[in-house]
Amino acid sequence: MDDKARLSTGLPALDECTDGLRAGDNVVFRFDDLDQYEWAVQARVDHVLRNGGSVHYFRFAGHRPLLNERSGVITHKVNPEKGFERVITDIHSVIRQSGIGANFVYDVLSELSSTYFSDRMIGNFFSVTCPYLRRLRTIAYFGIERNVHSFHAVKPIRETTQLFIDLYRSDGQTYAMPAKIEGRERRDLLQMRKLTTDRSHFVTDSPSIARVLHAQPWPGLPSASYRMIGIWDRTFLEAEEIARSTRSSPDSAERREIFHELLSMLTGAQDRMYGLLERYFTVEDVIRIWKRTIGTGMIGGKSTGMLAATAILRSTDAKWHDLLEPHDSFFIGSDVFYSYLVENDCWWYRQLQKHPRHYLDHNDAIRDKMLSGNFPDYMLQRFSDMLDYFAPAPIIVRSSSLLEDAFGNAFAGKYDSIFCVNQGTQQERLTAFVRAVRWIYSGTMSREALEYRKYRGILDRDEQMALLVQRVSGSQHGEWHLPHIAGVGFSFNPYAWNADIDPKAGMIRLVAGLGTRAVERNDDDYTRIVALNAPGAQPTSGHEERRRYSQRNIDALNLEHNRIESADVETLIESAPTLPLRVFSRLDRDAGRVIDFRYLLQSSNFVSDMREMLQTLEHAYAAPVDIEFTTNFHNENAYAINVVQCRPLQIKGTGSVAGPKPTPEEIDCFIESHGGVIGHSRKIRIDRIVIVDPTAYGQLPEAKRYALARSLRPIVKRRFPEEMVMLIGPGRWGTSTPALGVPVHVTDISDTAVLMEVDIMHDGLVPDLSLGTHVFHEMVELDMLYVAHFSTRSRNRLRLGTLRGELAANTPQLTDSDIAECISVVSVKDDRTPIICYADTRSQVCMVYRER
Repeated sequence: MDDKARLSTGLPALDECTDGLRAGDNVVFRFDDLDQYEWAVQARVDHVLRNGGSVHYFRFAGHRPLLNERSGVITHKVNPEKGFERVITDIHSVIRQSGIGANFVYDVLSELSSTYFSDRMIGNFFSVTCPYLRRLRTIAYFGIERNVHSFHAVKPIRETTQLFIDLYRSDGQTYAMPAKIEGRERRDLLQMRKLTTDRSHFVTDSPSIARVLHAQPWPGLPSASYRMIGIWDRTFLEAEEIARSTRSSPDSAERREIFHELLSMLTGAQDRMYGLLERYFTVEDVIRIWKRTIGTGMIGGKSTGMLAATAILRSTDAKWHDLLEPHDSFFIGSDVFYSYLVENDCWWYRQLQKHPRHYLDHNDAIRDKMLSGNFPDYMLQRFSDMLDYFAPAPIIVRSSSLLEDAFGNAFAGKYDSIFCVNQGTQQERLTAFVRAVRWIYSGTMSREALEYRKYRGILDRDEQMALLVQRVSGSQHGEWHLPHIAGVGFSFNPYAWNADIDPKAGMIRLVAGLGTRAVERNDDDYTRIVALNAPGAQPTSGHEERRRYSQRNIDALNLEHNRIESADVETLIESAPTLPLRVFSRLDRDAGRVIDFRYLLQSSNFVSDMREMLQTLEHAYAAPVDIEFTTNFHNENAYAINVVQCRPLQIKGTGSVAGPKPTPEEIDCFIESHGGVIGHSRKIRIDRIVIVDPTAYGQLPEAKRYALARSLRPIVKRRFPEEMVMLIGPGRWGTSTPALGVPVHVTDISDTAVLMEVDIMHDGLVPDLSLGTHVFHEMVELDMLYVAHFSTRSRNRLRLGTLRGELAANTPQLTDSDIAECISVVSVKDDRTPIICYADTRSQVCMVYRER
């Protein structure tokens, strides 16, 4: 027999899924219902018999027979009660007598665990039988029930077999998802497929995969039984029994008491957030979260916010059950982080964080130590089990600290999220995942995070890092994995650029592809801002300007290169022809493919759905909210929305009044900007103006641009509590790319009252409004007025030279003269002619002037 020859399963669709069988294959099917295993067995046996072969059937379980007596089927009855050793001896005797190239079918192995009262014995049975069959180049079918066995059974079976295939049933359809295919080179064999009569169909979109996997309740990871059960798991197991016994009495005191205990244990939520969860969570919800939690401890703010948003929406309207993409996230408890610190000798160093004078001492050395730490074997096994659940789908590892995304502290952008494309061998995937976890853990010692905590007065608060592990929403298109649309949404629109826009209707910031472009400011590209009561209105004016300032690049996960990449629209479309282009783009006669979301905004229910979603969440939170989301289209008229994050938005709004706009005769105007004014309206006296000269900054080498950003902290720091400081600079404040602006941390300029971006650093650069980015969240928390100055607009004026000359600007005392010459500081000393900043966000005008 040719070991490389492809043999059939008897099902063309399953043959596509496995690339056919090979001599020596042991095939394990894991299933929820015996019918699924029986279906695969019958097809294989029929195929063997049609081709003149025979099948040996080992009958030892109490379930109905998989095969009836007929010619070519040889049934061997085995009595498990005779003991493990005797069963092995009898079965191996049949195998030996059957010779090379025989065909075998086994009853469901799961029943052996009840006979021997041990999952280990199933693993032992398979570990000694499978290699023997392999040597004789047989083909053998085995079945095990899903969600029945512990780590001790699944691990040896998985490691020993050649094929391990999960079978699922959902909405009347059969799905197969191989977890292991040995001896085949095709990478796509590990993807889920829908099996029809004569062929298979790839299932690569995250909504469909999650729905199939959710068809049965989740029992927990196999390795959850690796350790002895402690007080944490025992409490949840007791709660599960109480929930089961009191299901018909939802208001019973015992049920309420255990619910409150579990809610505090798992979320640590307090005050307003606790009240929110209390209204929308059930004891069953909390138990389901526990079953998807690795380790012990709380799941953190980001995880809690995401779960709360889903619970709120589904409890308010049945339509959200169909419209929301199911989540199958995992949570890594905060105790895992704490144990990591202790076990890797970092705990004592971390205590320095809480001292206001020493919080930055040795933080780089501690971060390096945290980046090289180790996890215990049992934790690595649980990580590995989780990756097996997701594989080969990409995942994202996200921070979810105890203080994050709470009322009052957003921590926006302070901690990282890391994509794991999740391709390669099991060890390669585990190594990449552990690297991501270490990086996020070490981020708790970053200067930016510590500065934020100090500024917010929470340096001494216990900040432990839980983690949220999410399936990357989207689907595969060629070598790329990406969502069709992503973005951020606000239930309150702080940028009402004309009188027709209702701030209370909310707004969204849209991108095609991964949402990284909606929340980060890292390259020279643009997004689409949508006022939800006027989706056709745009801040830009005219066809040419709208086309010029549309998104040009798309972020996606490259499955071949195993990393996140950016590609220009035309390049990505060429290699991903199955993308639903009409949803987010159109062909322009002159400019080619333009991303403008015209179809999405004009011809679908997307705008009304998003507006309803944001208002529902705001009502539940009793405060404005912001969310991050993705949207994936089944076809042009049907889509699923995935809410990946939700948190309160502390914003003052645009309801305040700045008073009447001054007339030209009343003032000497230095700056006048129309459009791009974000924050609440105000009229304030400016005490100091710090200017980063666009031309001089553009001539600095990259290293000195970073140095300039670091030098701004002491320059803009308030000299007295009521001092009003205005900061003006080129390009995008807070960018990670110095060629596009000043790469400053917002905490370094937190004393700034007015922040202005000027678009004259180089040709073609226009400030992309910060709405939805992490920078914007910090400006909101600081009540900072933000102004994007567009120099090409006819009514806009920027007289920096006059401002510096008339008010006697000074150059700061810095050791680097090149950097010093880029910065001017204007101090207003004459109380009789103060400098005024007038900003009216409803009319979208900002003026800086001196009264005559």
